[in-house]
Amino acid sequence: MVNRTVLISGAGIGGPALAFWLRRHGFAPTVVEVAPAPRPGGHAVDLRGAGREVVERMGLLDTVRAERVDERGFAYVDGRGRWTARMPADLFDGEGMVAEIEIMRGNLTRILYDATRDGTEYVFDDRITGLTEDGDGVKVAFASGAVRRFDIVVGADGLHSGIRRLAFGPEQEFVRHLGGYMAYFTVPNPGNLDHWFLMHGAPGGLVAGIRPENGGTAKAMLSFTSPPLDYDWRDALAQQEILRAKFTGVGWLVPQILAAMPGAGDFYFDSLSQVHMGQWYRGRTVLLGDAGYCGSPLAGLGTAMALVAAYVLAGELSATPDDHEAAFARYQDEMRVYVKQCQTLPPGGMKGFAPNSALMIRMRNLSMTMMTRWPMRTLAAKQFQKADAIALKDY
Repeated sequence: MVNRTVLISGAGIGGPALAFWLRRHGFAPTVVEVAPAPRPGGHAVDLRGAGREVVERMGLLDTVRAERVDERGFAYVDGRGRWTARMPADLFDGEGMVAEIEIMRGNLTRILYDATRDGTEYVFDDRITGLTEDGDGVKVAFASGAVRRFDIVVGADGLHSGIRRLAFGPEQEFVRHLGGYMAYFTVPNPGNLDHWFLMHGAPGGLVAGIRPENGGTAKAMLSFTSPPLDYDWRDALAQQEILRAKFTGVGWLVPQILAAMPGAGDFYFDSLSQVHMGQWYRGRTVLLGDAGYCGSPLAGLGTAMALVAAYVLAGELSATPDDHEAAFARYQDEMRVYVKQCQTLPPGGMKGFAPNSALMIRMRNLSMTMMTRWPMRTLAAKQFQKADAIALKDY
């Protein structure tokens, strides 16, 4: 039997990208999303390496370039705002800490949605609550009360994937906490960023950052080291209280960032975690992107992995549309090495990103300065090249 109907959970980046390629190969994709519309906001994401090549093959690279953020580099600052280390965006041929093409996540999501909305069924404000598989397909129950059948189900629904929970088991079996938390939200542009992404570290494992975006606003980031916390993921006010307790008294722009936090309509807070699974598919269900192999913002290649995975999964399904399990196995084989490299954390992991003492903060800043000079520059270039650790087939 030829598998043609594919239900995708998640309308972020991986879901619409998969729908794009499935339509091109003759499948009929449906995307279900718990939000009432494509999600706005989100931090800046980069297009580099194989991920950029996928967008180019989609014919969307010019559209993405037209909406990219003019971000000219990354710099650490001290409590008074003085720069202590910097890395220009063009230092590693546009593939460094700040890539040549940076775009706000919400804008990339909208571009992918606009490119697929005419040939894809989108179901917003709903979610999948049950999966019952038989030899001919999957009976899917929705929170709205609807029950439908599909040939294949894809979980592209992020770190806390509902599809992974339904098809593979509880979250704690697959999600590894990396020792910290991170929040993003939109704030007014302070006017002195000069198109640079600035970051400040404070003792106690605290990191605050702010990066420019289009339209007179900026994206703030607050992160801190911590063992797993017990909090309600639906209670944004409680999450903001956690951040306020951690960051009150920190210098630089942190007081302004905290003051703007309650009014942010796109406030996001979550643990820094990775997902590790021995197999990304079971029966007629398969995982894509963060749901199956989240690398975390520390690794920094989640967007690239989602875009590449969408291209590969759709391509492998098109090669054997009557044998989904063989296609799933080839998809994982194609992606395995690439995912492993993309999940590699920078030296020190969370503690390297958010040092605990003033001395270690100075050492981290010195380390970045050394990365811009020979011979460390050559070693750093190899680290950034992991975005190219896959050769894309021509499906």
